[in-house]
This record gives sequence, C-alpha cells and structure tokens, in this order.
Amino acid sequence: MAGCVFCKIAAGEIPASVVKRADGMLAFKDLNPQAPTHVLVIPTHHLASLNDAKDPALLGKLLAFARDLARESGLADRGYRVVVNTNPDGGQTVFHLHLHLLGGRPMTWPPG
Repeated sequence: MAGCVFCKIAAGEIPASVVKRADGMLAFKDLNPQAPTHVLVIPTHHLASLNDAKDPALLGKLLAFARDLARESGLADRGYRVVVNTNPDGGQTVFHLHLHLLGGRPMTWPPG
C-alpha cells in the first residue's frame, strides 16, 4: 500500500535492521525497543490490522514465524511475549498488521 512504512521496509525502500525474512514474512528490530529483544514480525503484503486478516493460515504462519524467531534468538526457554495491537484504542500506531516479539527480561502484567 502506498505510504505504508512497513510496506516500504518490506520492499527495501526504507532501511531496517532485518532479523529474518522467509515465506512472505519479515522480522526487523523495533526502533523504540521496549525490551532487550523487540522485533516486529509482519506479512510482506499489506493488511491494515488483525481485523483485516481473513486467512487463518496466514495468522498461523505469523505466530509460527515469531515462535521460531524466539527459539533462534535464545528466548524460548526463559520466555517471551507476542503482542498484537489492533486499531487506535488497542495501541496500534502503524496500520500494517504486525506482531511485537519481546524478550530478554521478565514481563509484568498488566502491560499498560
């Protein structure tokens, strides 16, 4: 989608610290990390939010991609958090579906 910063990152038009790219998924470091590991996981094609994701297989692939990345990053044994913010009241600020993979420190509840 024209103007979407995450679409531009996926297309290589905007630089990002890419952690992993595979099978229509992309993971890159968050510019404003909230934990020692804070990676954003996106589908490389545009979906504005979780509400727009009609394909359950895509959602499964996103979660599996995040899980695999957590394992590869050494987070799996101690634990990590995967967050999806949806629309303004849910805290979404970039309107391209993305997962936050957070780890490397104990997580508290409630988150905010």
